[in-house]
Amino acid sequence: MQKVQEYFGSRVFDDRVMKASLPAGVYKSLHRTIERGTRLDPGVADAVASAMKDWAVSKGATHYTHWFQPLTGVTAEKHDSFISPSPDGGVIMEFSGKELIKGEPDASSFPSGGLRATFEARGYTAWDPTSYAFIKGKTLCIPTAFCSYGGEALDKKTPLLRSMEALNRQALRILKLFGNKDVRCVRTCVGPEQEYFLITREMYDKRPDLRFTGRTLFGKKPPKGQEMDDHYFGVIKPRVAAYMEELNDELWRLGILAKTEHNEVAPAQHELAPIYSTTNIATDHNQLTMEIMQKVAAKHGLVCLLHEKPFDGVNGSGKHNNWSISTDAGVNLLSPGETPYENAQFLLFLCAVIKAVDDYQDLLRITVATAGNDHRLGANEAPPAVVSIFLGDELNAVLEAIETGEPYMGAEKTQMKLGVDVLPKFNRDATDRNRTSPFAFTGNKFEFRMLGSANSIACCNIMLNSAVAESLKIYADRLEGAEDFETALHEMIRKTIKDHKNIIFNGNGYDDAWIKEATEKRGLLNYRTTADCMPHLLDEKNVTMLTAHGVYSRAELESRCEIMLENYVKTVTIEANTMVSMARRQIAPAVESYTMKLMEGIAQKKALDMGLDSGYETGLVKELSTLTGEIARRADLLEEAVSALSGTVEEQSCAVRDAILGRMEELRKVCDRAETITAKEFWPYPSYGDILFSVR
Repeated sequence: MQKVQEYFGSRVFDDRVMKASLPAGVYKSLHRTIERGTRLDPGVADAVASAMKDWAVSKGATHYTHWFQPLTGVTAEKHDSFISPSPDGGVIMEFSGKELIKGEPDASSFPSGGLRATFEARGYTAWDPTSYAFIKGKTLCIPTAFCSYGGEALDKKTPLLRSMEALNRQALRILKLFGNKDVRCVRTCVGPEQEYFLITREMYDKRPDLRFTGRTLFGKKPPKGQEMDDHYFGVIKPRVAAYMEELNDELWRLGILAKTEHNEVAPAQHELAPIYSTTNIATDHNQLTMEIMQKVAAKHGLVCLLHEKPFDGVNGSGKHNNWSISTDAGVNLLSPGETPYENAQFLLFLCAVIKAVDDYQDLLRITVATAGNDHRLGANEAPPAVVSIFLGDELNAVLEAIETGEPYMGAEKTQMKLGVDVLPKFNRDATDRNRTSPFAFTGNKFEFRMLGSANSIACCNIMLNSAVAESLKIYADRLEGAEDFETALHEMIRKTIKDHKNIIFNGNGYDDAWIKEATEKRGLLNYRTTADCMPHLLDEKNVTMLTAHGVYSRAELESRCEIMLENYVKTVTIEANTMVSMARRQIAPAVESYTMKLMEGIAQKKALDMGLDSGYETGLVKELSTLTGEIARRADLLEEAVSALSGTVEEQSCAVRDAILGRMEELRKVCDRAETITAKEFWPYPSYGDILFSVR
């Protein structure tokens, strides 16, 4: 059997392959582009393309594609073969630098949010050399950005790369002030924890709601769910273990650093976590991971559910975004150092994040806003929709000492002045982890826990990078002109702590009392739904910040707002129509059939002996008949609400929030009650118990 270290990255045109197959000068030029983000020399493109093609063909590839991430939330690809006709009637395998650098897929069928007319079909894909090409099946996949003919970004990669550059530019200004003149590049790194459900294909195929929407629209909790806390970190079932083994194998061959796997809290729920990568690579890898997870599941007779809330009353699935900032020398800027200046530098970057999260809490909420994730946020399984930061008691005490000027009462009584004193030593894991916080400091990184499992991590990292870049810009502008650097630094950090301490909360984010305190006393935002928060993307402060750093244009922001609200409306509309269809065509007839069966039994009893007790059946018939009528009535009301949708997309999103979601819940309630009193043989769908415990 081949060892992991022998086949890891075998389907990736990575640094090892490039170094072995490219001329020294070409490799050096390409490596400089990858490491420093410099523009690729067009003169080396043909050499890179030739080597890439030869390597891919040697691995069995016959086609290539520019692999990109449009605003659909999934990846896209158009395959072209390497073959070209030869004079003798045969074919040769060709791939040019021009084909590597740029492609022209039809862009008319991808969401643009009004950026372009549908008849304007031309779009361009542009190679991202910082993300390695890889082979999937028999196709060479080239990670690319995607833009319109006019240059507007039509994808998630382009703004992500822009945001990384914005943060890099401002962070370098700060580091130079601290004497770090040798640092050439600052990158953000991410490790996304991916949660998911595994159910059998048999169960999935019997549920139209799962097939059409990714979640169950009806269903009562089973007698046993997650109450015993016996699934989390429990023994992995053999069928699941076989799935995980093949999944790891596939991911490792693609150079994806899958590291940790385990059972999650809910029955049939699991988690996969990778090792950290730079943010754009981590984003590419996470999109690829979700695709491979679903493909491998199919080979095992399973279905991988990535919806944020596939089962009501059961823990949903999130994707924790572990985010840090590092230099090209490998220094984590969110780790306290050993010298006074390192301490001050750490606190400055820490304060930059605190300020960014407070100033742009609305943007962070927007990045995780989907119809699916709205069902998850705020439950006792996920952070609330209110954004706050957890720092831990010890670090919080350090900040309070700086703010008040009072001595820090830690390991020793110390009155600190930044740039002069060394921070009191505290362990990386000095404080217990807070699993209820949306944005928690965990020693040398922040864990943003609001993402839903199906979310692209690009969105939250775009906004996080951009907001922190803005904080660093404000700091750099002040400090570069300061006469006394140390005094200015101390006062600026002190002011940041004072101005933004309301965003810091170390308590239980699941407590209703916190929501009341956050909104009524601290003035924090609480956008419960996508319809509530998405329009705030276009608030002037947000547009000004994002356009100033070159991350988005105003037109691109307007398009994103339009697309996300459209997705919200369309998603809920599909769910509502599915509910109506299931209720009318299967649930109501099933309940009616059972009712008629009961009535036959009553009649037979009376025919045999009028004195026989039929109270049980009679009571059921009465309740079932009432429920059947309620199902029909509430299905009609839901259909009417969907039919009434009109106006702008923002107006439609409000109608979805205010009218449709409530009627969906009303229809579900009566159908779920019917399920509890209808004989199993008559009920048309597998129950929650059948589905969640189907994998053995």
